[in-house]
Amino acid sequence: MNIERSLLLLGTAALLVGFAVLLTTSLADNTDWAYSGDTGPEHWGALSPEFALCADGRAQSPVDIRDASELDLVDIAFRYGQTANNIFNNGHTIQVNVDGGSQIIYNEISYELLQFHFHSPSEHTIDGEAAAMEIHFVHQDGNSGNLAVVGVLLTEGEAENAAYAAVFDHLPADAGQPQPTGAAIALASLLPEARGYYTYQGSLTTPPCSEIVRWLLLDEPVALSAGQIAAFRAIYDGNARPVLPLGERDLLLDSQ
Repeated sequence: MNIERSLLLLGTAALLVGFAVLLTTSLADNTDWAYSGDTGPEHWGALSPEFALCADGRAQSPVDIRDASELDLVDIAFRYGQTANNIFNNGHTIQVNVDGGSQIIYNEISYELLQFHFHSPSEHTIDGEAAAMEIHFVHQDGNSGNLAVVGVLLTEGEAENAAYAAVFDHLPADAGQPQPTGAAIALASLLPEARGYYTYQGSLTTPPCSEIVRWLLLDEPVALSAGQIAAFRAIYDGNARPVLPLGERDLLLDSQ
C-alpha cells in the first residue's frame, strides 16, 4: 500500500501529524525502492535509516491468513459517501484520493478515509493462496495518526464490475499528479455485501513499514472481469510485498 511511504509514527497533535506526513513524504520520494531487484522488498531495510523497520520490525505486513481465532467482534461501521475520481499513478500503484467526509467507525474510533489503491497479486494470502488483486482503503485517526486499512481481495469473475469501471476505465499508464476524470465513485459499492473480517495489528506494506496499522481484511472477495484485471496488470504486475511472519500477534476472525 502506498500511503505507507508518506507516514511514520505520528504524534497526537494535529500539527505534529501534518509535519510528520510532509517529512516522510520527502524521505520516501528521495529514496528509490521497488518490488524487485536491488531495491526490492528484501533490501528495503538497508536503503535508508528511515526504512529500518522493513527489516527489523516484528509486526510487519502483509501476512498469510490461516488458523484465525473466531470471536464475536464489533462491526466495522462504514460511513462512505461519493468521491470524485481523482486518480493517479504514483509510481508504485494506481491510487484514488478521496474527498473528505467518508470514514469508518471501529472500536468507537473514527478513521477518515484518505485514499484507496491496488496491488496485484494480493498482498495478503489465504492459506498460502494469493488472489488476483487486492484493494486497500486507507483511513487515519486524526487524533493519534494511526491507520486502519480495510483490505478487500479481488478475484476474477465473468462480468465487468460496473462499480469499478470509473477507475478501471481511466487507469493512467504514466506516473504523475492526480487527475480528475469527471466520474463520481460511490465508495460503498466497491465493498462486498458481507462485511465479516479478519483483523490483526501490523504495518504499512511499503517503506517506511511503520507499525501503526490496524488491518481489517474483509473475508468476502469482490469479483472483477478478466479485462479489468488485465488492464491493471498492463501497468503494474507484481507490486505486492511478500508475506511476513505473524509471530506472536493475534489474528482474529469476526464470527458474526
